[in-house]
Amino acid sequence: MARAALRRGRLGCGLVRPSALGGRAAAAGWSGPAGWSGPAAGGAVQYCAELVRKRDYEGFLCSLLLPAESRTSAFALRAFNVELAQIKDSITQKTTGLMRMQFWRDAVEDIYSDNPPHQPVATELWRAVKRHNLTKMWLMKIIDEREKNLDDRAYRNIQELEMYAKNTQSALLHLTLEMLGVRDIHADHAASHIGKAQGIVTCLRATPYHCTRRKVFLPMDICMLARSFSKKVPVKAYPAFFCTVALDDYLYNMRKVDFNIFHPSLQKKSTLLPLYLYIRSWKKTY
Repeated sequence: MARAALRRGRLGCGLVRPSALGGRAAAAGWSGPAGWSGPAAGGAVQYCAELVRKRDYEGFLCSLLLPAESRTSAFALRAFNVELAQIKDSITQKTTGLMRMQFWRDAVEDIYSDNPPHQPVATELWRAVKRHNLTKMWLMKIIDEREKNLDDRAYRNIQELEMYAKNTQSALLHLTLEMLGVRDIHADHAASHIGKAQGIVTCLRATPYHCTRRKVFLPMDICMLARSFSKKVPVKAYPAFFCTVALDDYLYNMRKVDFNIFHPSLQKKSTLLPLYLYIRSWKKTY
């Protein structure tokens, strides 16, 4: 099943023909790929899956390995994160970014009032919330932290970067656990640590790109990268943590080039990642 899902993922997800969107979605600056035409479930799911495939390929592959009943919700959650993450790079004035963040803050409030805006990611996120009873607090933490990050400045220390990662990457993992029906303190502990590790690695991977923009976001006192995993995590929670496969792959490749984060090989997509993910899924480990 996992191998079939990854095969379908490599073939891609088609998009339905869209029409222009109006209302709050347009006001927020949303413009989907030639697009989505309405709140129909199929169109919204396809839009979310395609957005994640293009903007968060590793997250896309990990989502394909989730149980079928959680997969579409994971695409919605990942697409929500992509929408927020790309705001920073698509604006020239912070005020515009704040407006778009406010759109999503209002959208989450409306989602929990059963009145989602006419936007594909918001529509599908609403379905995910209804299906899995997702905790609103985690969604709001992601928005709040992304909003704070609109300022172009370096993290003052490793603790500040860890806090950012905790409120974004770890929050995503907590929500993924809820989609899997996992309510376990050890799984929550693992999600917190893995999310922090993922945030630090993401910061490292993005450094060459930020340098081309004359920006530096690495913590000023960063000196080591630590990881922590719990051996008491229930097996049912493992699919939420398959993102560690991509972290392992990047760190292994970084060691091969003597920790030169600017090495061209580190900027290439890992062609073996789907295989590594399938093997880890088959072994039921993370």
